[in-house]
Amino acid sequence: MLQVCPNGTRTEGVPVSPAQIAAEVRAAADVGAEDVHVHPKDDTGADALDAFHVAETLTAVRARTPSLRVGVTTGAWTAPDPAERAALIRSWTVLPDHASVNFHETGAETVAEALFERGVAIEAGIFSGTDAAERFLRWPHAHHVLRILAEVTDTAPETATGTAKALLHAIGTHHSRPILLHGEDGGAWPVLRLAVRHNLDVRIGLEDTLTLPDGSPAGDNATLIQTARALLAP
Repeated sequence: MLQVCPNGTRTEGVPVSPAQIAAEVRAAADVGAEDVHVHPKDDTGADALDAFHVAETLTAVRARTPSLRVGVTTGAWTAPDPAERAALIRSWTVLPDHASVNFHETGAETVAEALFERGVAIEAGIFSGTDAAERFLRWPHAHHVLRILAEVTDTAPETATGTAKALLHAIGTHHSRPILLHGEDGGAWPVLRLAVRHNLDVRIGLEDTLTLPDGSPAGDNATLIQTARALLAP
C-alpha cells in the first residue's frame, strides 16, 4: 500500500487550505496513491483537530477522491491535553476513515479509546527513539488497530536505515497488524527503499520530504508518489 502524506506540520511549500489539499491528493491518486494521511489546518496554517476544520478538509478531499481512505493526525501539538483531544474527537461531525495516534505521547490510550468510540480505525504511531513500541505492545487493544505506523525520526541518510531496522525489531513480529514504515527528510528515501525490500506498506509526501532521491526539489506530492511508485514496481 502506498499512502500520500501531503502536508504534515509544515506551513510553507505544502497544501494548506482544503481546496489545495484536495487538489494535491487528487493528483497523487492519479499517479498511484492508495491512501491518505492529512493534517487539517486552521486559518493560520496550524494543525487543527476541531470539528469544523476536520470536516472541511475531509469533505474537500472526498469530493475529489471518493475512492481513497482518508486519515488525519491526532498529534499532541494540536491540543496538548489528551482529554481535550479526546473531546475534540467526540465532537467530530464528519469522520475520517482512520487517524494516527502517537504512542509515545502522554494520554495516547485516551485518544485511541475516543477514536474506537467513534468507529475510526487507528494507525498506531511508533516513533524511533521513544518508548512507544513498549507502550503499544502492552496496550490491551494493540491487535485492534488498522496498522502500525513505524516512524523513523533519524533524518541522516547514512544511519536512518539502521534506525529503521532497530525500530522494526522493537515492534517485533508477534502481532498481526500491517506495518507502514517511513522516514523523514534525509532519511525518507533510504527508509522507503528498506520498506520495499521488506514488503511493508509505505508512504511519501511533502510531510516526509521536500526532495527527490537525487536531492532535487520535489515540487509537489504527485511527483513524490510517482517516484515512489517506480521504486515499488517489480
